[in-house]
Amino acid sequence: MTDAADLRRRSTELLATYPPATTDRTDFLKARFDAGLAWVHYPQGLGGLGAPRSLQAVVDAELEAADAPDNDPRRIGIGLGMAAPTILKYGTEEQKQRYLRPLWVGEEVWCQLFSEPGAGSDLAALGTRAVREGDEWVVNGQKVWTSSAHLARWAILIARTDPDVPKHRGITYFICDMTDPGVEVRPLRQITGEAEFNEVFLTDVRIPDSRRLGEVGDGWRVAQTTLNNERVAIGGMRLPREGGMIGPVSTTWRERPELRTHDLHQRLLKLWVEAEVARLTGERLRQQLVAGQPGPEGAGMKLAFARLNQEISGLEVELLGQEGLLYEDWTMRRPELVDFTGRDAGYRYLRSKGNSIEGGTTEVLLNIVAERVLGLPSEPRTDKDVAWKDLAR
Repeated sequence: MTDAADLRRRSTELLATYPPATTDRTDFLKARFDAGLAWVHYPQGLGGLGAPRSLQAVVDAELEAADAPDNDPRRIGIGLGMAAPTILKYGTEEQKQRYLRPLWVGEEVWCQLFSEPGAGSDLAALGTRAVREGDEWVVNGQKVWTSSAHLARWAILIARTDPDVPKHRGITYFICDMTDPGVEVRPLRQITGEAEFNEVFLTDVRIPDSRRLGEVGDGWRVAQTTLNNERVAIGGMRLPREGGMIGPVSTTWRERPELRTHDLHQRLLKLWVEAEVARLTGERLRQQLVAGQPGPEGAGMKLAFARLNQEISGLEVELLGQEGLLYEDWTMRRPELVDFTGRDAGYRYLRSKGNSIEGGTTEVLLNIVAERVLGLPSEPRTDKDVAWKDLAR
């Protein structure tokens, strides 16, 4: 049985065999994956040991103390937080063996081809078509708001395979090679001046049936695994006290007393408490995940994350006055990472506006919390039993 002592022993053996100071970073990460110390709760042979998820912290602490390299989780967050759990649950053995190791090591970046110009908040109404031709699917359509598409090798993709059934039932889930002919990535410049997101055009892209996840027409159910994990990944990330947006504004308050007013003090205290409550709630949610899969509670965490980021960044701009309106770099950039805390207050204020859209809009998440967490009656849905091809668009 794998316990904390066993994991410490395994970590010590890994460090002795592959000393971080003299081992190539990628080689160390591959060895860690092969030793089952990547995701300890994953099965053996897939980066884990079938151990309780809570024991991952034991491994992480041992390796961090030895100054071992990590896999740069922020850069590959979509793969780690969304693609991997979906592949683990619905993938074939061949798919798991092919994709999980290079995903965790960071050799292959992933993106998410879900949202569309005409199907953002109503994702199930998506219109990208996949038509089967023998052992392949031919895909045509457009996706939007795709983070990291300009860096990605692989994408998780949902497309409509049957327009003659209601919208939730005619969707299939695929893995798309972003280097294939017919995949075109175009940057979307945001209010921050950056092009962190993209729109992706798919023109006669041929995807082998071997890259399908789940059954044909069952893509909506498969996508729920991705979406639930996405909301936890966005709203439930582990933070220290005063981590995230509340950190910079608290530091400014302490270091620059000339900026303080009574009104701002009261608002800062209120937001500090709310940020700490959200942080502790996130810790509780992660403890619940140890025993099962993420559920609709992640929607609540993501709601709190978006609201707090926007209110805190707004307070920071007010606190700094004219200085808060400055923004050092408006040039077009294609960032690999979204850095909220290492930039100007003006950047944080502008970028946080997207928090209530990405990962599910606030309106959609409120419905999820109301119906699936609080058990309130569902909204009337007149299109629930109407074939997708007959829907007004």
